[in-house]
Amino acid sequence: MRRPLLSLLAVAGLVAGCAGESPEVPVGPDGVADPVLVEGREIFSGRCANCHGASGGGGQGSKLSDGAVVASFPDPADQAEVVRNGRNAMPSFGDALDDDQIDAVVRYTREVL
Repeated sequence: MRRPLLSLLAVAGLVAGCAGESPEVPVGPDGVADPVLVEGREIFSGRCANCHGASGGGGQGSKLSDGAVVASFPDPADQAEVVRNGRNAMPSFGDALDDDQIDAVVRYTREVL
């Protein structure tokens, strides 16, 4: 009984680890992923996924996936401003990320999530 239980726990751990990854950036017609979106994914995974969920489904932070972020921020500049300066419980990242990095994570959340 002990060995099957350990195997089941190991499989559950692997599945949970996979579920915790942010969605990959799709490749373009040239077979290469947009490098700005790849950078945005890296930033999102390291700085945003903890609150917004790895796939942007929400949690402590609001849902971003399935067009939710576009509905909340029709203008990407408004979304970038919240990332830069924070709002309510969302911390500001303006001191930690430069404008290009903020634009990359904004594009990732809008185009991939």
